[in-house]
Amino acid sequence: MEKKTFKLGLVPKLIIAIIVGILIGQFMPEGICRAVVTASGLFSTFLKFVIPLMIVAYVTMGIADLSQGAGKLLLITVCIAYGSTLIAGSASYLVAANLFPHFMSAGALEQIAETADKSLPSFFSMQIIPLLDTLSAVVLAFILGLCLSTMRGKEIGDSLYNVMKDFSGIIDKVLHNVIIPLLPLYICGTFVDMTYSGKTFVILGILWKVFLVVILMHLICILLQFMLAGTVSKKNPFALIKNQLPGYTTALGTQSSAATIPVNLKCAEADGVCEQIRNFVVPLCANIHMAGSMITITACATAVCLMNQLPISLATVIPFIMTLGIAMVASPGAPGGSIMTALPFLYMVFGATAGDPNGPICAIMVALYITQDSFGTACNVSGDNAIGVIVDSIYHKFIAVPEK
Repeated sequence: MEKKTFKLGLVPKLIIAIIVGILIGQFMPEGICRAVVTASGLFSTFLKFVIPLMIVAYVTMGIADLSQGAGKLLLITVCIAYGSTLIAGSASYLVAANLFPHFMSAGALEQIAETADKSLPSFFSMQIIPLLDTLSAVVLAFILGLCLSTMRGKEIGDSLYNVMKDFSGIIDKVLHNVIIPLLPLYICGTFVDMTYSGKTFVILGILWKVFLVVILMHLICILLQFMLAGTVSKKNPFALIKNQLPGYTTALGTQSSAATIPVNLKCAEADGVCEQIRNFVVPLCANIHMAGSMITITACATAVCLMNQLPISLATVIPFIMTLGIAMVASPGAPGGSIMTALPFLYMVFGATAGDPNGPICAIMVALYITQDSFGTACNVSGDNAIGVIVDSIYHKFIAVPEK
């Protein structure tokens, strides 16, 4: 009789990585902290190289394996993702505009600004230039996937399909043998940097009520998304949320929707989403579904306006949200990628002078956003799988032809 070997799950590993990162950042000397950040940075560079390849492999095969309605499902997924982002941003403004005036501190700006440029530098870094940027990877995957879905076996043979299938297998191998085992290191390095530089603790100490409201909005958003997904699919929404915990925890540590794709695919599998649907919905939504980030950006923009007595209303916020919902598509899959994409558009809320991307108000906006970025990312990726459950139900109910 074989002994059962104890295997620590991914979620406990990620929690341990977060705790170890905080302890190292708080108590260890700078040299050790920089060593951990350096190792985490090297892994991050490799991950950025792999992510576009992952998108090409998974989205292409996910769409190519759809025998019916590939174009329709693609359009449905994009519309749901964009609609979710718009609704989340609008709701965030309404909540922030009504709650934040009761506990905003006008003197918080200077203290927040002190944390803006305190990231811990690496000892050294390597530049591995990705073969494609994420947006190019998404477009290429659309073209290949849709053409293979409609042309294979009719106008062309199976050669390219088989190449893409083998390529997808190679990416699978890299993910399961390199990326997923090293994710805890990546997360540990992130928390070492944040703790040593004092970003999180400074913001929490000053604006913890704002921080708490934003996190609660994220959690409510996740609950509502899975309630809707559960209603459409006739599945238990709380079981779906439980299945999402590994993806949520991974996103908290990596602060990157793209970096969470490997774990999120496993969560989608646990939700019962079929392989072809999860293989194109999860990587696609990692680049186009930004509900959590939009909640954070809108709430932070509202907070900054209130602290600086700048006028803000739903009439100015709605065009900003609609524009940003498109601009953030395929935003950099790194911590703070969404806010960096948003900077050129902040003038729509702050005004031409205050909205200068290099100005102090935008710097405060960035500092405030970064400390909450991980929770927004976790909300993004959780919503990705809620969308996956909905699209899977639509596919099986209305598009897929049952086999005789």
